[in-house]
Amino acid sequence: MILVIDVGNTNIVLGCIEDGKQLFSARLSSDRQKTSEEYALSIGGILRMHGVDPRDIEGGILSSVVPYLRSVLPAAIKLLTDAELMVVGSGIRTGLNIRMDDPATVGSDLIVSAVAAKDKYKTPLAIIDMGTATTLVVIDQKGDYIGGMIIPGLWVSLNSLSSQAAQLPHIDLNAPAKLLGKNTVDCMRAGSLLGCAAMLDGLLDRVEEEMGEPINAVLTGGVAPLILPYCRRELHLEPDLLIHGLWLLYEKNRKN
Repeated sequence: MILVIDVGNTNIVLGCIEDGKQLFSARLSSDRQKTSEEYALSIGGILRMHGVDPRDIEGGILSSVVPYLRSVLPAAIKLLTDAELMVVGSGIRTGLNIRMDDPATVGSDLIVSAVAAKDKYKTPLAIIDMGTATTLVVIDQKGDYIGGMIIPGLWVSLNSLSSQAAQLPHIDLNAPAKLLGKNTVDCMRAGSLLGCAAMLDGLLDRVEEEMGEPINAVLTGGVAPLILPYCRRELHLEPDLLIHGLWLLYEKNRKN
């Protein structure tokens, strides 16, 4: 059994895979103040909650966009399971031809999601990950990583709006949104949810125009389920895309 962990700026997603089958996925907050011992306790509790004995973990892989946690989490897993974590970075074989100005600066989460989407869907591809930031990555017909964009995330934008505008409250986005709101909260909800969906539809139209061909669109990230119902384009929702990508990278690199 292997443990896969993806660290984002807001949340850590982790899961266990045994014989190629995902057993579960779970989330906990990314906390830059926690020690390895505290993370060992938290992760141990999650594993046991899902019926996994930490002693059954034989290996694992970590992707992190938070530099501090690239050392803290492997230490936590070592305390908990005595297993070594592979860390996604330079030296990891991905099978991707990354056509960027400096491939070494591409976020590990973007690489992992690109590997996973390429494995599951026909190219060309656009992979949209909606977390603290909304990222869009494009894979061309040949399977090359050719570029992308980084957009302020939905909650980042909404919380900034509420913080900067004195009369606008902090709101939730769980209720359905109507195109035209009849009060302040409904207007904010419409602008956030429908505005974000329209942005994705429009950006994908422009990507297709730029590439001159239709493109498969894959949607992932914690915010994705809130936005998908309002999108007009077909998007393939993949909540555990990063877990699948990490498992693929582990399999590709474990003999090394």
